[in-house]
Amino acid sequence: MEKRVMTDSKRRRGLMVASAVLGGVMVLSACSDGDKGAGSADSSKSSQAQVDEAAAKEVSKARIAISPKNGSDNASINNAAKVTVTDGTLTEVTMTTADGTPVEGTLAGDGKSWKPAAPLKRSTTYKIAATAKDSAGLEAHENSSFTTVSPDNSFIGNFTPEDGSTVGVGMPVSINFNKAITDRKAVQSGITVTSSAGQEVVGHWFSNQRLDFRPDQYWTENSTVTLKLALDGVEGADGVFGVQQKTVTFKIGRNQVSTVDVATKTMTVTQDGKTVRSIPISAGSPDNPTYNGQMVISEKFKETRMNGATVGFTDDDGKGEYDIKDVPHAMRLSTSGTFIHGNYWGADSVFGNANTSHGCVGLNDVKGAGDPNQAAAWFYDNSLIGDVVIVKNSKDKVIQPDNGLNGWNMAWSQWKAGSAV
Repeated sequence: MEKRVMTDSKRRRGLMVASAVLGGVMVLSACSDGDKGAGSADSSKSSQAQVDEAAAKEVSKARIAISPKNGSDNASINNAAKVTVTDGTLTEVTMTTADGTPVEGTLAGDGKSWKPAAPLKRSTTYKIAATAKDSAGLEAHENSSFTTVSPDNSFIGNFTPEDGSTVGVGMPVSINFNKAITDRKAVQSGITVTSSAGQEVVGHWFSNQRLDFRPDQYWTENSTVTLKLALDGVEGADGVFGVQQKTVTFKIGRNQVSTVDVATKTMTVTQDGKTVRSIPISAGSPDNPTYNGQMVISEKFKETRMNGATVGFTDDDGKGEYDIKDVPHAMRLSTSGTFIHGNYWGADSVFGNANTSHGCVGLNDVKGAGDPNQAAAWFYDNSLIGDVVIVKNSKDKVIQPDNGLNGWNMAWSQWKAGSAV
């Protein structure tokens, strides 16, 4: 016990001596001349540099970048979300919605980048947490949160024809936007249409919501047309952004053009320039003539209902002058209601001899569309969406280019004048 006490006492005295010595040093340092002060400052700087160097050794050199920036809104649903790293390799990336639902992603083979595996949802907040390591194994971390563009602040273009379809030589690419476009140049610049046949393809705005593309002449038969929509993030109107990032291809079939001569009441069908059939028809009556011009088949129905009231043909009671619930082999030629279709209610003698319709082109047919030997059935089976039907020698005017897919009724120079690029 005594030895322990003596040892503690000695230790306390030793500490007091050390404190005194240090205190003396401190006093001497405070009163030292300039040269000695500079030496001390150099020593201090050297010590700080050593501290900084030591600290740097503990910080990862990996630098993580997350886009969009933290707090962003109106972010793209296609291309905005991405994680990249420099001077390191990504080891873990998690992306979730605000409620914790995980989002699948793809890490690049070299570990330098990560992105979502599928387009994101609109009006959704996402969170990203990323971890990376440098060559020394030190980890770096980064987090971000952003919100994607809302439906109110975005636009899409509904297009025709469909991806992978085979269409006739008259089929334009027609895009109808769900919002009014005020910056037509920006939007059209984000859309390209090309032909494997090398034809020049130009866009034409019919309105602030409709943009069509076509070449000068009909598409080359058996060619391939490619539509690319690179509208993701494009501002089509103030605060309204595109969200589509898509490539569509479709095939052009054989060159079929059918010419309806209202005067002779005959339709001549050609394929690749050769006449394959001549069909007697009945066009619009003198009171309701058929439009002249080049028209494109935009829809096909084996049977459909036709009610005159929907296109302005009504009796005094307000009901349609006609209401046929099972019109066979009907193919639309205009938005306003012009069809080329089968007719089972007219006498056989009408076709080729009298124009009796309300503006449509009628071909002989049977009720139920079940007889393949009828002229209307043959024409239906041998027609594609996008085939051209030309009507001539009618007493009516030429159909408006925007009434259906009928831009071929516009001169090429006028068509090009409607382009915004």
